[in-house]
Amino acid sequence: MTKADIVDVIASATGLTKVETEAVVDGFITTVIGAMRDGKNIEIRGFGSFKVKKRKGRVARNPRTGAQVMVDEHFVPTFKVSKEMKQIVNENLKKGVL
Repeated sequence: MTKADIVDVIASATGLTKVETEAVVDGFITTVIGAMRDGKNIEIRGFGSFKVKKRKGRVARNPRTGAQVMVDEHFVPTFKVSKEMKQIVNENLKKGVL
């Protein structure tokens, strides 16, 4: 499902125009990115949580040459699904609704 598909579904469900819906979806995405950029966590009950995790620096290996490469400490955005969403997806997929 693409962003355009999401906009179509929301627009048809709410009666908003696609332009208005796209502005809302873009605003949501921009807000999430901005909060994570500032190191904040976001929790949406029943959906999941967005967090920024710190990864330590480490020595890695280039798979092509085998040479060791130092990977600096960095931050990674993560998403953890809520228990409710996980349960809904699991139950529906077990029933064969795909």
